[in-house]
Amino acid sequence: MTRKVIDLWEDALCEEVINASQRFYCPFKDCSALLIDDNEGEAIIESECPFCHRLFCARCSAPWHSGIECDEFQRLNEDERGREDLLLRELAIDKKWSRCTQCKFYVERTDGCPHMICRCGFEFCYGCGEKWSGTHGGCTRE
Repeated sequence: MTRKVIDLWEDALCEEVINASQRFYCPFKDCSALLIDDNEGEAIIESECPFCHRLFCARCSAPWHSGIECDEFQRLNEDERGREDLLLRELAIDKKWSRCTQCKFYVERTDGCPHMICRCGFEFCYGCGEKWSGTHGGCTRE
């Protein structure tokens, strides 16, 4: 057997020694280090991988997502979970921007009616996000 095969076998044996309920991995794909949940019931949320030294959420085993709840973070698309994406999301919430429900592009209404025409051509209500139609009216959400 090659040294690489022996190393992989040793790693697998070490993993099996650790109880499956305590075993988890660093969420960063370029690390994926084996970690042990030894918090003994404590509510630890923000944690740092001892191997790659990046922060992750111990509650949902995802990269750290400050200011956003785990369930909300999990609903985001994979391409919306980066640091810059989360900062943009925070800015959009602060500025009260809306998103096109078709292409997810952020739009800002400066004044006028809530009828929006996105750059993708989709027409929607700025207040509720519903597809715009001739009968859509009376939406009180701003």
